[in-house]
Amino acid sequence: MSPSDGLNPDHHRPGVVLLSGGLDSATVLAIAQKQGFACHALAFDYGQRHRHELDAARRVAEALGAASFRVFPIDTGSFGGSALTDPGVAVPKDRSGGRAVNDIPITYVPARNLVFLSVALALAETLGAHDLFIGVNEVDYSGYPDCRPEFIASFQQTANLATKAGVERNGFTVHTPLIGMGKDDIIRAGTALGVDYAMTHSCYDPVVAGGEALACGRCDSCRLRRRGFERAGVADPTKYAGTA
Repeated sequence: MSPSDGLNPDHHRPGVVLLSGGLDSATVLAIAQKQGFACHALAFDYGQRHRHELDAARRVAEALGAASFRVFPIDTGSFGGSALTDPGVAVPKDRSGGRAVNDIPITYVPARNLVFLSVALALAETLGAHDLFIGVNEVDYSGYPDCRPEFIASFQQTANLATKAGVERNGFTVHTPLIGMGKDDIIRAGTALGVDYAMTHSCYDPVVAGGEALACGRCDSCRLRRRGFERAGVADPTKYAGTA
């Protein structure tokens, strides 16, 4: 797990930013950079259906000047149980916006944020960093239990109990700057910070045409993203399948 070349090192306080390549995580990286952190971006090759989001994560890290960018391999796909890791399970399309509180879709990846944050915590400890950033949101999201503030608070407590750094020195803080924001507010915040959302990729089930990954426009993530741009009054740079 070594840093990629070509990124800009920084001498500010280090922080680890989970970077999926999507709209939310790109915004979080921009926010952390604005706050003066030297951001070490961490993406995961976890057996997802496609690698387009990893390409997007690298683009975002480079464009926003991350101090380093790493891709950590972990084969959650060997467990199955999610439409994002099992090609035999269809990604839900055109779901109603009236989602029930307990309606957790098949795109949920078991324990994903728990695993990702644990790896990020290990990296932070080796870097001497005490700050983790993640783009979870409890307003415009698909109903995943590991996006709730209760989970984040619990993980932060565990991080400070389970690590040498947490016991011997200042504890860890898990930053969730988007937790209470609607997608439109996230887009406005990122736009103000200069995030080019054309670099990002959010679609769960893209259509590849001419070597380019086009957003399906129908999965939960696409629908939330499109609605966010509409409500924010910002032009949507996403290329959707079936549109000119």
